[in-house]
Amino acid sequence: MIEQVRNALPGAEAEIFTERVARGLTRFANSAIHQNITTETTSVRLRVHRDGRTVALTGRDPETLIARARAALEAAPADRAWPGLTAPAALPGEGNLDEETATATPADRAARVRDFVRAAGGLETAGYVSTTVHRATYENTLGQVAAGGTTEAALDGIARTGTSDGVSRLASVRLADLDGARLGARAAVKARASAHPEALPPGRYEVVLEPTAVADVLNCLAIFGFNGRMVAEGMSFATPGADQLDPAITLLDDPAGPGGIGLPFDAEGTPRDTLTLVDRGTIRGVLHDRRTAALAGAVSTGHYSDAGFGALGSCLHLLGSGAGPADEVDGPEADSHVSALVRDVERGLLVTDNWYTRVLDPKTLVMTGLTRNGLWLIEDGQVTRPVQNLRFTQSYPRALAPGAVLGVGATAVGQPATRLDLGFRAPALRLASWNYTGNAAG
Repeated sequence: MIEQVRNALPGAEAEIFTERVARGLTRFANSAIHQNITTETTSVRLRVHRDGRTVALTGRDPETLIARARAALEAAPADRAWPGLTAPAALPGEGNLDEETATATPADRAARVRDFVRAAGGLETAGYVSTTVHRATYENTLGQVAAGGTTEAALDGIARTGTSDGVSRLASVRLADLDGARLGARAAVKARASAHPEALPPGRYEVVLEPTAVADVLNCLAIFGFNGRMVAEGMSFATPGADQLDPAITLLDDPAGPGGIGLPFDAEGTPRDTLTLVDRGTIRGVLHDRRTAALAGAVSTGHYSDAGFGALGSCLHLLGSGAGPADEVDGPEADSHVSALVRDVERGLLVTDNWYTRVLDPKTLVMTGLTRNGLWLIEDGQVTRPVQNLRFTQSYPRALAPGAVLGVGATAVGQPATRLDLGFRAPALRLASWNYTGNAAG
């Protein structure tokens, strides 16, 4: 298609990004599957710059896109900030794509649902199992050519008593990594352990955030903290080179690493490799696309997003403190790595989920939200009783500031992506203080 563009629009700079996404989704409620959906979509994005004007269009038919681009260029405003196209560059690889996941059937997903439901031991269950394969190609008039793909398999399910819910979540490149029985049993233990919660006064508490809650922290850091546009406009807390977070925090964007979920290049054809955002508490990197990089006098890191508010992460990976798989435990903790953090807490809270979070101040990244799916009081290193959900107002960078991180779980756990190309690998965190401002129903 790039030759068609050259012939139809002589002298233009042009790029073509083609995505093919196939997703299988199996939903269950009341402990039974109620929906199976399979979707396959193909989209073509054509961006053209000629005579100082830029247009970007999406569609499926090349000839129609080229004709639309020609007409749109005549009416487009001047683009004085055009950053140019990506020059030819090698990719770090073709992406982490598992063929068994790419070809998974409804029966494969249903087997995980069956195991989850059975392991819940008669509790009501609900959730989903999904498999996604994301393939893409890119080419431009400078000669950059790229192709790659990735897969994600995810299970997100709850078990429910009359007064409580318990949740288990896991995401991986491989569907084979999702053990429905283990996840269902864990959700059921959490649900039973959080039944009949008691009220707890609002205030500042030491917390152990499980990986399911840490994923929300990483999501907000990706959108508001390390977004190159936010940094360039002075709307982010992040200052490259500054020691702003605790030395226990090392954060990567790592779609190309082992287990990373994400394409090895972005929609501008820029290769994505392992990018260190935070190195032992020091801000080392910022997420850039070509425009934000030009604005900042930097280079693109391969994080173009069509969301409209700057560059976004692809696979945020908060490094754990050790290695090795976690073991199952008897209590409500997600696993033995979480239990190890709980043992050192004199008085605090074990938090399963941060939910319904909204930004109050992007600059300081003050967020408000609720706990969900299990909240317990910790006393003298033991989980003692379930407590009712609480509302919080908390600056996420302040919660991770030097001296505020008291412990990091041994290994990171994959968590389901919040959008097609933004996933997470998160360990549990033990934090010195989290500000709870009121009680919340449910």
